[in-house]
Amino acid sequence: MDHVTTVECTLCGEQYDPSEVVYTCSNHAGVKGILEVQYDYDIIDERFNEPLDGRINTQWKYQAFLPVSEETDPITLGEGGTDLLKANRLGAELGVEIRVKDDGRNPTGVLKDRATSVSVTKAREFDRDIVTCASTGNAAASLAGFAARAGLECRIFVPGDAPGGKLAQPLVYGADVLGVEGTYDEAYDLSMEVTERFGWYNRNAAINPFQVEGKRTVGHELAEQCRNDIPDWVVFSMGDGCTIYGGWKGFHEFDELGYVDKTPKMLGVQAKGASAIHDMFHEHEDVNDVANTIADSIAVGRPRNTLKACKTLERSGGTSVLVSDEEILRAEALLGRTEGIYAEPAGAAPVAGVRKARDQGIIEEGESVVVVVTGNGLKDSDSAMQAGGKVEYIAPDIGDVTDRYRTNAESR
Repeated sequence: MDHVTTVECTLCGEQYDPSEVVYTCSNHAGVKGILEVQYDYDIIDERFNEPLDGRINTQWKYQAFLPVSEETDPITLGEGGTDLLKANRLGAELGVEIRVKDDGRNPTGVLKDRATSVSVTKAREFDRDIVTCASTGNAAASLAGFAARAGLECRIFVPGDAPGGKLAQPLVYGADVLGVEGTYDEAYDLSMEVTERFGWYNRNAAINPFQVEGKRTVGHELAEQCRNDIPDWVVFSMGDGCTIYGGWKGFHEFDELGYVDKTPKMLGVQAKGASAIHDMFHEHEDVNDVANTIADSIAVGRPRNTLKACKTLERSGGTSVLVSDEEILRAEALLGRTEGIYAEPAGAAPVAGVRKARDQGIIEEGESVVVVVTGNGLKDSDSAMQAGGKVEYIAPDIGDVTDRYRTNAESR
């Protein structure tokens, strides 16, 4: 891995050997000393010889950028290479030119597969045979699927209120799913404790420095797919803060290397009930450290990557907005009704964020926007039923159908 120079603390600059398993900087208590992988971009630029023609089969097209050995065979299920779809009807509703990057099409239905593929590949490189993480559901499913692919044991910690539909996936993949009678943050703390005690390899995106490196491939793909039409804004929902940072880092790398000629502003969207990153970025006196939102994938009360997320918003010239659960559900229905894209609440939150940013004058009429859908709607069918409305039951009689649609039929 001569293209990986070091792993560096984002707070004090302490450097660590990337060939060793290190999660956070030992100079700081808890998980405050988040680490960042540093690269030799001259080596990467020399090795990366793929055509930037928009044809992307998997994220491993960008293996030259990823922190794995050239000789390593990645653990992959075909993640990445998701479509960027024009969304004219949605754009007409929102008053912007909009495209949708649908990462709900990844193998386990979530953008997190990009990160998991890298971390499970690293677990193999580190010769670890048990992987673990804390999750509200999506990371659990993702890690379990890739662990099964790699032949590794998988042990997951989830909060007691995690959606049942999301827990079915890791169970089918053969993982041990341990429901913690508490919050996500309590499940997270427990996963860290067992990691330290038993030496299991931890996928937690907030502290595993290689996780966000996989997520940045969504930025590489967007840069390639938008190479001739860079959007004014790219919009992500924010939970721990890793995803928006990864997307920005990937896009920024392509700009620095001259593969694209500019970068977009980043808009981060949080739920009102889980607003810690937004509060910190806007320097609110009271930072909300409690998570209470229907969008469970971003229901994080104590984000561990707040610093990286805030740096992303600042350096890109972007900002953040808050949306209510009701606005998220309306956005989920709007995205489905206008474009046929089925997103879970956290995946629909960026659409709600665009509407809020339009109302606040942050995004101007006619500006170009890309929203990133991070998870498929099948992850949370209960919320989808709230968003979509109720089933209307009728008798098995043509008369009921005629009565139901008579007005429409007569008007044609």
